[in-house]
Amino acid sequence: MGATTLALMGAPLLEAFPSPVPASSMNNLKLSLNAYSFNSQLMKGEMSLEQLFDYCAEQGFRGVDLTAYYLEGYPEVPSVEYLFNVKRQALKRGLHISGTGVRNDFTLEDEGKRFAEKERVKNWVKAAANLGAPILRVFSGLQKVKDGDWEKVANRMVKDLRECVEFGAAHGVVVAMQNHDDFIQTADQVNYLSQAVDSPWYGLVLDIGSYAVHEPYDEIKKNLPLAVSWQIKELVNHYGQSKPVDLRRLFDLIARSDYHGYLPIETLGPGDPKEKVRKFLGEVREAMLQSGLRAG
Repeated sequence: MGATTLALMGAPLLEAFPSPVPASSMNNLKLSLNAYSFNSQLMKGEMSLEQLFDYCAEQGFRGVDLTAYYLEGYPEVPSVEYLFNVKRQALKRGLHISGTGVRNDFTLEDEGKRFAEKERVKNWVKAAANLGAPILRVFSGLQKVKDGDWEKVANRMVKDLRECVEFGAAHGVVVAMQNHDDFIQTADQVNYLSQAVDSPWYGLVLDIGSYAVHEPYDEIKKNLPLAVSWQIKELVNHYGQSKPVDLRRLFDLIARSDYHGYLPIETLGPGDPKEKVRKFLGEVREAMLQSGLRAG
């Protein structure tokens, strides 16, 4: 979470600390695992949440980003007792639930359908609070928009987002949009929505793999001040072509920023997810150290 957001929430700015201090030494960062790395195993019941937490603890993660559809009964919200137990199981292994998320679509034209989408988000805001997750990840939507209609749909979306964000603020949960190469295609579009919503309880889950229109690292740099969480992936979308992420370049950008918080990583594609996560985690930690960041 950037210093601007922290200031709006009443926390002191980092500039208040004695200087000179290298910017990279002030980044308070912790590594988390996005549970989607084990999507197939979790959805098929081949891995339990407890087994996921065990794996995260073994690898030294500080947190786990636990998307809501891995919880009992989704899209309905499970009981408070169930959510508290999930939180307790994570705590037993020294893990924080760094965030959760829902599937939603705010590009729908039908007002009744959008109302149902908002209600789902609000219900999971309360669930996130019960899980101890500070962030609820949401999406813009998948409906195709005619050329020239993007701002019209975006302005309608802003009204729905503001309602959800206000609800999130009342429950102590940041509602964070993930750029996901859907309705949102560019960093400028991310910034447009953020400026329009205009709330310290709204942020960005910065998905490094979903900038296909422009140079991805330039786009990441544009959006970095809005980030409250991440999806750090093995690949970036370089003008429509998948390329391995340049982790050193990425973490150099983060080191020069005032981002503080969790860095969830996510692996995708074929292969044993345990081995893929282990390998990528090692690469992430090495790149962080090379950039002068503590690999927490």
